Amino acid sequence: MFSGIVEEAATVEAIEKKQGNMNLTLSCSFVNELKIDQSISHNGVCLTVVKKDEKAYTVTAIMETLQKSNLGQLAVGNKVNLERSLVANARVDGHFVQGHVDQTATCTHVEEADGSWYFTFEYDPLQDDYMTVEKGSITVNGVSLTVVNSKEKSFQVAIIPYTYHETNFHEIQPGTVVNLEFDIIGKYITQIVKRQLGK
Repeated sequence: MFSGIVEEAATVEAIEKKQGNMNLTLSCSFVNELKIDQSISHNGVCLTVVKKDEKAYTVTAIMETLQKSNLGQLAVGNKVNLERSLVANARVDGHFVQGHVDQTATCTHVEEADGSWYFTFEYDPLQDDYMTVEKGSITVNGVSLTVVNSKEKSFQVAIIPYTYHETNFHEIQPGTVVNLEFDIIGKYITQIVKRQLGK
């Protein structure tokens, strides 16, 4: 379980494709604190540390993950948003994030607004399974954000300077594909209503 508060944007050091899987090796400032079998959110995707040394660590993304996220589009040198799992006795900022990406979206517009930025994303609602609501929570590349200008197939988020510079949002531009995890409460409500309506 995560909160969507990114700790650091790690650098992709190496990529190895093996059958349908992809091994990602990344470097970050807290490599020495990591342990084998530890769960870390990568652009919102929960992955397990399978190998590490003093400078970098490796995680494996399976085919299912690659099909539903933007991890398969990563290249050496790209930045990836990292968050370690929640500590039970810590304050929970952001919102509850599972690390289970629902689908991807594409950035269609970036607007600078006198020191902050508005990012617009479009997505396929996948037969109405997922939706956003005004002022609701959304996770974009692992970042907990508040939805503004919610529409049927698109939404905007407002990004403060700290988030823009400390995450990979500064690399997002029109055409960039990002990972989405919709609010867990909203997903359950949607499924309950659909069953009641017999859909």
